[in-house]
Amino acid sequence: MLLKRIQNLPIGYSEVFFNNVKYGVTRSDFNNGKSYKIYAEALNGNDFVSLNYYITNTKEHLKPCEMAEIKVVNFLNNYRLI
Repeated sequence: MLLKRIQNLPIGYSEVFFNNVKYGVTRSDFNNGKSYKIYAEALNGNDFVSLNYYITNTKEHLKPCEMAEIKVVNFLNNYRLI
C-alpha cells in the first residue's frame, strides 16, 4: 500500500494537500525503481516529511528521516495530489 502511494506521486516536483495544507513534494527514484526518496515541505513553511523507501529481495523497508514513522505513514496514506 505505501509503495503504491509513493509511486502515485510523479517523479520530480509536484504539489499535494495534506491536512488542508499545500505541500511541495519531490520524488526521486534510484536503483532501477528499487529505492525512492520523498521530501515534502509545507508551502507555509511550518512542516516537512522526509523518507527513503527500499525494496530488497526479501522485504520492503520504510526509513523515515529524523521523524516518527507514524508521521510518514499518515502523510503517505492521506495526501491528495493536486
